[in-house]
Amino acid sequence: MNSNKVIVVAGPTAAGKTALAISLAKAVGGEVISFDSMQVYQELSIATARPTVEEMQGIPHHLIGFLSVREPFSVADFKPLAEQTAKAVLSRGNVPIFVGGTGLYIDSLMQNIDFSARNHDEKVRRALEEECRQKGIDCLFEKLRAVDPQTAARLHKNNQKRVLRALEVYLVTGKTMTQQWQDSRKLKPIFDPLWIGVSCKDRAALYDRINRRVDQMLQNGLLEEVRAYYAIEDVKTASQAIGCKELKPYLDGEASLDMCVQQLKTETRRYAKRQLTWFKRNPQMHWLFVDTMEKDDLIQAAVTLAKQHLEEKEWQD
Repeated sequence: MNSNKVIVVAGPTAAGKTALAISLAKAVGGEVISFDSMQVYQELSIATARPTVEEMQGIPHHLIGFLSVREPFSVADFKPLAEQTAKAVLSRGNVPIFVGGTGLYIDSLMQNIDFSARNHDEKVRRALEEECRQKGIDCLFEKLRAVDPQTAARLHKNNQKRVLRALEVYLVTGKTMTQQWQDSRKLKPIFDPLWIGVSCKDRAALYDRINRRVDQMLQNGLLEEVRAYYAIEDVKTASQAIGCKELKPYLDGEASLDMCVQQLKTETRRYAKRQLTWFKRNPQMHWLFVDTMEKDDLIQAAVTLAKQHLEEKEWQD
């Protein structure tokens, strides 16, 4: 097998990426590597739709459930870890099959982005967090829009974590997040990816899958998981996980369960829309639609693409 070829299965939440990745792994001798920013957390298996042991069907899975919610995790942490994991899979003669929906994570790896530049400062971050508490996120978002309109344009103003991070980068380095990203793209890519996108042709079909997944999560014990999560002190990146914050008003006695569940479904649909926007910008993506193809036909199409990719001549420097 060629030494730098990998497969990426990407797309919106609830589209069926994990099941397809497992089928691909069984067909081509692969191991699954997650690029989901929230599946890394041990305590959030249901909220993040982490695959169960039964669902894994004996296929090795990596970068899931290995970190406490007390620990922060970012793209700068993911990239070297994922690179090391993929190289280990290749060394065993197997195919790394990346699966997930966090576009920034997989793009950073496939484009070999360099995150070595120092752009963190705890004092600056704490000052920004305090300013946000006093003046609100709208004020901070306007500051970001003034110094880095490109980054502001691709962020939702309520994404406090990303807004503060972008401002921190600018204040620490004097460069915008956009400039930092451009400067970091100076290394040659390490891997040769096949991009497979999994989604629905009909947006309503995707939304129906999302609604049904949320209902299934609740049946599987999502409320109990979220209650236990909020009993943990000092959670970090995991506080952004969809599925937790939407149910908190119910746990606090401030809203009905039905109202919170509807909000969870709404936020998950919005997240799926953002994921689609991200991945549709990739001209190399081969899209497969679960609502227009029989399951076996979809798997066969993906396997055909994968085998063609793996048989192609390896890159030459």
